[in-house]
Amino acid sequence: MVKLDIITTRGGDGGETSLGDGSRVRKDAHRVEAYGTVDEANCVIGILRLHLAGDAMADTMLGRVQNELFDVGADLCVPGTGADRLRISESQCLLLERDVMTMNGTIAPLDSFVLPGGSAGAAHAHLARTVVRRAERLAVTLAAAESVNPEVIRYLNRLSDMLFVLGRRLNDQGAADVKWVPGASR
Repeated sequence: MVKLDIITTRGGDGGETSLGDGSRVRKDAHRVEAYGTVDEANCVIGILRLHLAGDAMADTMLGRVQNELFDVGADLCVPGTGADRLRISESQCLLLERDVMTMNGTIAPLDSFVLPGGSAGAAHAHLARTVVRRAERLAVTLAAAESVNPEVIRYLNRLSDMLFVLGRRLNDQGAADVKWVPGASR
């Protein structure tokens, strides 16, 4: 169990922070950027949940995702890939795949690219998707330099897919999607 009784430690005042293994790194290190952006994605998903208009299925799914994003952060904050720490697992990625398949099964196929918008929930789902995509890019950058659990990258990729499909679902099962019209302003 986590116990946080002192929030202000002054340990980061010099521009460094501690990783999960106790090592100190600069706050702009690739690892810190990656898990910091995962935290940002979690916050945006929290805002998305405020715009679900009583959609219990989506709220439950996103509540699980918010908890799992803490798992992603815990995974990223400990260098290496050893199983001695909390790590994202294949089963968590498979749950997201199941969510995508379930939601996508009730939505008409796309006939154009979708612009972020439509309902407030859909717009926030697209915002969350783009923040998750940035977290994924940062995790890929980190993985090029250091060891990273590959399931983290897979999880973030699946999560962005899930948020895209959720955005369509929140736009009246895709009927209210805002479609891209190529060259419309020429």
